[in-house]
Amino acid sequence: MKKSFGIIAMTMMMFASCGGGEKAATEFEYANEKFADLQMLRYEVKGWDGLSLEQKKLVYYLTEAALSGRDILFDQNGKYNLRIRNILESIYTNDAIDHNTSEMKALEIYLKRVWFSNGIHHHYGELKFLPDFSEQWFRQTVMANPNHFPASYEGQTVEQFLDEICPVIFDPNVLPKKVNQADGEDLILTSAGNYYGDGVTQAEAEAFYEAQKDTLNPEPVMYGMNSRLVKEDGRLVEKVWKVDGLYGQAIERIVFWLRKAAEVAENDTQRAVINKLIQFYTDGDLKTFDDYCIAWVKDLDSRIDFVNGFTESYGDPLGMKASWESIVNFKDLEATRRTETISANAQWFEDHSPVDPRFKKEECKGISAKVITAAILAGDLYPSTAIGINLPNSDWVRAAHGSKSVTIGNLTEAYAKAAHGNGFNEEFVYSDKERALIDKYDAITDDLHTDLHECLGHGSGKLLPGTSSEALKAYGSTIEEARADLFGLYYVGDKKLLDLGLLPSKDAYKAQYYTYMMNGLMTQLVRIEPGNDIEEAHMRNRSLVAHWCFEKGQKDRVVEMVKQDGKTYVRINDYRKLRNLFGELLAEIQRIKSEGDFEAARDLVETYAVKVDPTLHAEVLARYKALNLAPYKGFINPVYTPVTDKDGNITNVTIDYTETFAAQNLRYSRDYATLPVVN
Repeated sequence: MKKSFGIIAMTMMMFASCGGGEKAATEFEYANEKFADLQMLRYEVKGWDGLSLEQKKLVYYLTEAALSGRDILFDQNGKYNLRIRNILESIYTNDAIDHNTSEMKALEIYLKRVWFSNGIHHHYGELKFLPDFSEQWFRQTVMANPNHFPASYEGQTVEQFLDEICPVIFDPNVLPKKVNQADGEDLILTSAGNYYGDGVTQAEAEAFYEAQKDTLNPEPVMYGMNSRLVKEDGRLVEKVWKVDGLYGQAIERIVFWLRKAAEVAENDTQRAVINKLIQFYTDGDLKTFDDYCIAWVKDLDSRIDFVNGFTESYGDPLGMKASWESIVNFKDLEATRRTETISANAQWFEDHSPVDPRFKKEECKGISAKVITAAILAGDLYPSTAIGINLPNSDWVRAAHGSKSVTIGNLTEAYAKAAHGNGFNEEFVYSDKERALIDKYDAITDDLHTDLHECLGHGSGKLLPGTSSEALKAYGSTIEEARADLFGLYYVGDKKLLDLGLLPSKDAYKAQYYTYMMNGLMTQLVRIEPGNDIEEAHMRNRSLVAHWCFEKGQKDRVVEMVKQDGKTYVRINDYRKLRNLFGELLAEIQRIKSEGDFEAARDLVETYAVKVDPTLHAEVLARYKALNLAPYKGFINPVYTPVTDKDGNITNVTIDYTETFAAQNLRYSRDYATLPVVN
């Protein structure tokens, strides 16, 4: 199983919403439109004008490479997604149709949700969302306008196309869940993701990859990471994602722009990184990918950096196959001083961790951390994204060569700006005492928790000899995110952060402890539909940590759920004892990972992370609804335009923030449609 080292999900900042007073005319507009349960934000690329022309050209070329992979993620998320997006856009852009009807307004919202989720399943909740327009209207609209039927569906009649696609859109029982994590079910057959071909079962896939593993190899590749596993003539075959393989049309375009980027690389080290990625995209060899990761980790002097490729495994129910994503960024020189302080003390944190010494690293190698300014988001990082990244994912690469950790500063700023004055804390935080702590210290402790999670949490600990990195199977992502969160929680309350000058007060950590426990026990439930279990790995992680600590601390009343004026609140009575509980759970979860204890992982997750109290859930949903907030946020990218002289040479690259979410996605579908609608 590919481990979920890469991304920490947003916690409290996901609840941000537009509020507060009037903005000055010259102030950057962070908040944008709302639809369904979503709100769009903008992020400012501060420092752009301070980049050199060559650096701007490098960012531009890497941005084009990022956007060129868009179709890959849509197809990975479900084999019908490109067809559905195509036909919806064809209807939406037809001026002959009355756009003022309730049906067309409903189609616009549904299409925006498809854009936001890169498919027809909720980007976070995993369940298929249904349109508010009728199947009858949809069929009639398509049949009344035969030119809407894309030529690329050649071989199908319009009626055949509709008969195939309508159940996928309208029937709640057809492909209901993108990623199913329900214990005891066939996770492949019951998941809608497009990482496995028709008829491939979980048992077959697990046996296929188990047979490939060389347990004696200390440097194993990430088996199955960049392929679709299908059946051909009754045999299992991998369709590798590479230039002359599956997704080849998109990857060729990505490579084109990467070659342009290599020409203006900041230095030879960065150029070697880009060329190694091009080689991987060309040969599809997972050993080449490891070589690329090693080269990328060692590139520490370049100001511009990027991720481009098959990265996160959350979309695969077995946690092996990686979704496509990209981010282009540059270092925030001032803010990076904080993360450099943390990474410089990595060995101290490892040595003083509460875990068993058998599971600690004797030497923390190559851990680097920085705060970055995002310049573009793409693939599985667009429009919903992360606030921190830690890569690479390979356990042995990390142990031998280190890792890079980043906190995305301009995104955290955008969330914070948009959250000002939204009423959330007034509704859910227990008392003025906790609210004062949060107002004063939440921003800094949230950033520090992210830094510790990404920079040190994911980079801490080690596997015992002979333990497979895939041993925890479907529970691996949740356990890994819990491990990193707990590392951050334990140390954000440590005096060491005061000694390093990273916290202004010995009480500051309490803000992070309170918001984390409130989120894990209560407020993240606003993202769950009534009657459903928790499915997403980051939400399971927070639920596991919060509910385990709540249960284990009951005897001493460390954390309580109390009633006040008929409403439920979290009250923390002893913050130091809560820190001790975080340490105890961290020690156990590190043991589980280090030993590959699948049964213990399953027991923890199924006991504390999955189930929802329906009474509390209903209360939280009602209270949240009254605030008129959107529980999920995503970003609209800026637009980069090269300015050229009469000879075609780029003399500048301008940046614009005015494009709307709909206009952006229609432009992306027009200019970056790199794949056929059936793959």
